[in-house]
This record gives sequence, structure tokens and C-alpha cells, in this order.
Amino acid sequence: MGQSLVDIQNLRYRISEGTRHREILGGIDLSVREGESVALLGRSGSGKSTLLNLISGIDKPQSGSISIDGHEISTLREPDLTLYRRKHIGFIYQLFHLVNTLSVAENIALPLELNGWSRKDTEQRVARLLKQVELADYGMRFPDQLSGGEQQRVAIARAIAHHPSLLLADEPTGNLDAQVGRDVMQMLNQLVRQEGLTIILVTHSQSVAKSAHRILTLEQGQLAERVGDFAW
Repeated sequence: MGQSLVDIQNLRYRISEGTRHREILGGIDLSVREGESVALLGRSGSGKSTLLNLISGIDKPQSGSISIDGHEISTLREPDLTLYRRKHIGFIYQLFHLVNTLSVAENIALPLELNGWSRKDTEQRVARLLKQVELADYGMRFPDQLSGGEQQRVAIARAIAHHPSLLLADEPTGNLDAQVGRDVMQMLNQLVRQEGLTIILVTHSQSVAKSAHRILTLEQGQLAERVGDFAW
């Protein structure tokens, strides 16, 4: 694995509940290296998804710093942050978030078109990804014609299409049954390895977390770490 890609220092985030403030993240530090996979475990409401939102710049911390590949995310202006996310970060969500009016191929092509890829390069990349996620003949179908597992495979292909520096996955198997979830995770792990991606994965599943190089737990605003079981 390479040098540090994500560097978080003294990150704090709190929310208001009526007249009170509740601290979600209490001054956490985290470093993630290039090519590393990190799983984040924690109870519902512990702040796992909040941490992903902060890393991506969707939310802003009250204090602390978040650096991705040398870029200080927490100080970027919104237009610059939007462009940075579009070019360098990929997202996988629990509920897929596919565009129902676009075909499978068009969904995967979307981040490439937004980043100014040529039509030829886009078509080649989409065709390759469809084959990699075992949906080579599904390009002209629409999301509502697919099963949940197939939709998540499309979402994974879309998330990695533009060769992001960092992949963020928020409960990617949370909306799938156990066997389909295992199949999707096996495919995701394989693609992460093949593409040389860095991934931070939020999950409630111990079995999903075990595929990561490192497992972190988030409890009472603090991160704790233990060594993961290597599945690759």
C-alpha cells in the first residue's frame, strides 16, 4: 500500500437537539493509505454515515481538518468541492440511488460525462464495467427491470467508473438479503483490488467488515481500531 490518502485530525461534529448540542464525533484522528480498505462499524446513530458525509464534504465539521490526497476538503468553497467530489470520489449507497429514467449503461456513463470523457472512451469504459459486474447484456435495461442485487452492481460500476481516488460505501449490502449481499461484497472486493482503489466502508455487518484490511468501531464519538481478517 502507498502513502497516506486520507488524513483526518481532531475532527469534531455536533448537532442541535432543541436547546442542547449532542457531539457525534469527539475529536477523532484517522489516516487511510492508498489502496487500503477500511471498514467502519458502529451502532445505529453512532455517526458512521456522518463521518462519510464529512469526508466527502457534504457536511462541514465544527473543527478539525480533513485532507484527501493533499487537498484540504473542509476549507474548499462549494463550487470547488463539487468539482473535487465529481472527479475524485465515488459513492455507493444502501438504496442504490440510480436514475430510473436512464438505462443501466447511461447510469454508469453519468460520472464520465460529467467529467468530460469522450464518447468513445465512455462507451469503452461502460462496456468493460458491465462485463466486470456480470451485466454485459443489461446495458439497455432500466433500473426497475433489475433485482436489488443487480441494481447494486450497477451502482458499484457507476461509483468506480471515473477512477476515483477514494470510494465511500454506506451500508452497500443493507438493502439486500444475506446471500445476495455476500455475492455483491465479493464482487465489490474484487473490483476494488483490480482497480487499486481506496475504500472506506460503513457497515453493521461483522462478516462484511472482515473483508477489510482494517476494522474501526465508532462509539460515543470515538474511533477504536482492531486488525481485520484478510479476505483477499
